[in-house]
Amino acid sequence: MFDSLKERFENIFAGLRSKGKLTEEDINTALREVRRALLEADVNFKVVKELIESIKTRAAGQQIVESVTPSQLIFTIVYEELVKIMGEAPAPLSISPKPPTVYMMVGLQGSGKTTSSVKIARRMQKGHKPLVVACDLRRPAAVDQLRVLAEKAGIPFFGPEPGETDAVAVARRSRGYAESHLCDLIILDTAGRLQLDDELMHELEEMKSASAPDEILLVVDSMTGQEAVNVAEAFNKRLGLTGVVLTKLDGDARGGPALAVRAAAGVPIKLAGCGEKTEDLELFDARRMAQRIIGMGDMEGLLEKVQSATSEADIERMTKSLKSNRFTLEDMLMQLRQVQKLGPLEKVIEMLPIPGASKALKDADIDPKRLKRTEAIILSMTPKERRNPEIIKGGRRRRIAEGSGTTVQMVNQVLAQYEQMKNMMKTIGKMGGGKGPIRMPQRMGGMNGFMKGRRFFG
Repeated sequence: MFDSLKERFENIFAGLRSKGKLTEEDINTALREVRRALLEADVNFKVVKELIESIKTRAAGQQIVESVTPSQLIFTIVYEELVKIMGEAPAPLSISPKPPTVYMMVGLQGSGKTTSSVKIARRMQKGHKPLVVACDLRRPAAVDQLRVLAEKAGIPFFGPEPGETDAVAVARRSRGYAESHLCDLIILDTAGRLQLDDELMHELEEMKSASAPDEILLVVDSMTGQEAVNVAEAFNKRLGLTGVVLTKLDGDARGGPALAVRAAAGVPIKLAGCGEKTEDLELFDARRMAQRIIGMGDMEGLLEKVQSATSEADIERMTKSLKSNRFTLEDMLMQLRQVQKLGPLEKVIEMLPIPGASKALKDADIDPKRLKRTEAIILSMTPKERRNPEIIKGGRRRRIAEGSGTTVQMVNQVLAQYEQMKNMMKTIGKMGGGKGPIRMPQRMGGMNGFMKGRRFFG
């Protein structure tokens, strides 16, 4: 998401870099492009108008200080205004001081309420015992869908009796079930419609009165477009929303709702779904989102991915390798597998703060199969060969190529990449001075090494 918008912003800022002085015409030209880019990204026109006016007012009153170029000034103002419109600080979910805490999930049909309910339950599972409740008794198989997802994630489930049609009664009974099963968090998965109607809203209002939710979360599909603004306003008016959950941020939509729904509803975006798996849910951070939109990358998010893909055992093993200045193909295999855990490589690279990365990615041939091929080559080696790569000569290389279903040339490429990574790891080891592990550099080192070796990606 945001690829097109990010590319447009990069072009706008690139056009200002050659300017030595910021004139009113420069500001107007840049803002026209910013306005066009936002409208094409499906951001609500009212929100765009307010944003452009705010940027223009700030830019016109700024003086260029020493060492700050006009492009840097506009860049900073646009970034700060994007952050302001999406929310200054992350807004975590609230927890009731008197359990059980109740979350009520609302939204149109197909927005992702059922999946988001389980994702939130899994996210809260670390410090709580959540219960997901099937209150969508109209959509065929909605109850079964929630039950199956909950079972896969190991989340307690509560649903209606056979033939029951009263969703409010199910929500009311779920509290007793939660108390008897020591669940301190209830998540109500409510019904949706293809469009808003009074019957739906009346049912949700009754459920709100019966369950007294601590959070009423509107689930918005990021691919909805400008209609998301009208949906947010309508739900907020009838129910009094406390937050928004954006779904499908990993899709290829233009991303307008992420920039406009908070301004329309007046409530914070609390969570963002970034994948199909139940663990693909993250706290929405406007600063990180704005950084990605204008091409600054998301190093904090990338580091979180790297940390989640790295176990303590891997860290200790790499620390020993650094201290002993001995980096083997087994270490390279370990880091290769860590890279694959991070997800699609194009998404990982987009999180790097590299200007023009999104544009460059269009011309790149990023092939995840090549990573698997590299793994197959290393696994085709004997343990002795992986620990002592210098013994891999002509005959051994042919055997490894045949065993992995590749060519001798590909084996040579893997060994050349290994030499590059070994030299890099020696440098990182020297940076540590032998005084202890350098956890973040060593974690990033392997990933940077693989990204540097473009032959593996295309």
